[in-house]
Amino acid sequence: MTDSNTTLAGADSALSRLDEFFSTRQVKAYLVGGYVRDSLLRLPIGQDIDLAVAADPYLVGRELADWLGAAFAPLGPAHGVARIVIPGGGPEFISGENGDNGDLEGGEGSPGTTGGGWTIDLAPLSGTIEEDLERRDFTIDAMAIPLADWETGVFGDSVIDPLNGRQDLVNKSIRAIHAGVFREDPGRLMRAVRLASQLRFRIMPETARMVLDNAHLISMVSGERVRDELLNILALDGAKGYIEAMDRLDLLCRILPELAETKGVEQPRNHHYWDVWGHVIHAVEYAELLTKGHQHSPIYSLSPWTAETESYFNQVLAGGHTRRTYLKLSALLHDIAKPQTKTTDETGRVRFLGHSEEGAKVVRSRLAQLKFHGRGIAAVSRMVNYHLRPRGAWHRREQPSPRAVYRYFRDVDDVAIDTLYLWMADYLAARGPELSLEQWAFHARMVAEMLEAGSEPRISSPMERLVTGHDLIAQFQLTPGPLIGTILDRTDEAQGTGEISTRAEALELAAEVLEDIRREG
Repeated sequence: MTDSNTTLAGADSALSRLDEFFSTRQVKAYLVGGYVRDSLLRLPIGQDIDLAVAADPYLVGRELADWLGAAFAPLGPAHGVARIVIPGGGPEFISGENGDNGDLEGGEGSPGTTGGGWTIDLAPLSGTIEEDLERRDFTIDAMAIPLADWETGVFGDSVIDPLNGRQDLVNKSIRAIHAGVFREDPGRLMRAVRLASQLRFRIMPETARMVLDNAHLISMVSGERVRDELLNILALDGAKGYIEAMDRLDLLCRILPELAETKGVEQPRNHHYWDVWGHVIHAVEYAELLTKGHQHSPIYSLSPWTAETESYFNQVLAGGHTRRTYLKLSALLHDIAKPQTKTTDETGRVRFLGHSEEGAKVVRSRLAQLKFHGRGIAAVSRMVNYHLRPRGAWHRREQPSPRAVYRYFRDVDDVAIDTLYLWMADYLAARGPELSLEQWAFHARMVAEMLEAGSEPRISSPMERLVTGHDLIAQFQLTPGPLIGTILDRTDEAQGTGEISTRAEALELAAEVLEDIRREG
């Protein structure tokens, strides 16, 4: 699905073009699914159009693609669906001017991408439209409009609604059409939660029982589909509640089984009464609230927030999802390795030594199984690995040292800002209702200082080294090896923090470092 919205005028023009095509060929076609639902709810109309057609979708789909000058993508025999893709917003589609077409012969599971343009899915109509609708998943998606009646649309008398989907829209209800919908397609298990989350609807009790009864079938769903639904849920405001709903429906810990082990795991005394599970769930909530810029709140108004910060978290990180969404995923997973690293010392103190590093390994493995994009896996695992690092930057200091700031941004790299906000969410979730505003203000100020210091050009931008490995070899008659890297790390750090700024100073520092190493050796 594309995140793009189009105007009603654009949608009308698109439907007019489609009606022209099918009417001239005397092929019955019906608008179905999300277009009808969202129109009835007066939601923005997306650029995805689903049609049920009384014809072979592949034959008519290829002809339609040629007629539109678009690309054709068969979704495979298991789906029986043909996709027509008009990239880049589809001005030719709306205006009626043909362009060059191409194939997107990806086969099953490889439909191609829209690139922000129009997507038209054609599904075969078996029997009557009423019989077709009765084979769908939820009543609110089991309504249709004859394409020929698109002008009167959903606000006329053209809506075909054999299962009372309109009434469920009024009641804000997600209701499965029959008991077998989840066995027929287990991907609908996640879709039920995502639809309820997206529309702010309630999953009806009988449908919730069906989800619970069939939750074990989630293992049959492709990693890509689970990944997309999970990220779509996390992207929504109020993600904590939807994640908890997934857990109550026995879905969450089936797709992220390591989370099951966090339940009931006792936290150290400096945490609130939540166990590890409760802690990570609240961390998702705080990560969301911290990145919404709620300046009216006495808590969130203390955290650093600017227009640039908001733009940063709105950036797409991977797979069409923003840094804000991946931050919430990292909050959910940041303590995932606490159960296996838990120890209790002789004083009764609970510790989780190495849980960050172990957690990063777990995250890389699990997200790879769910077919996350490489950049997304790298970002989340790095945030998990370094989520405690900000605390060390100003340990027992009134402000972080230039060296600590440099090392932090050097090591955490592309997600250094994200990890600072994860650390703040972690802190809030640890304190909970027992939060001290005075202590929170101190920590928020430290993060603000880290962000300000990290934005300085010598830290945030790549720099040209004052000396190179060849310089060190020539100056000190060294041989290539690890010693060269150790000295360069120190001179690079001093350059990054502003301690040195010339080649002569770098060589002088290199001599001191070399002497210290030789003396200790």
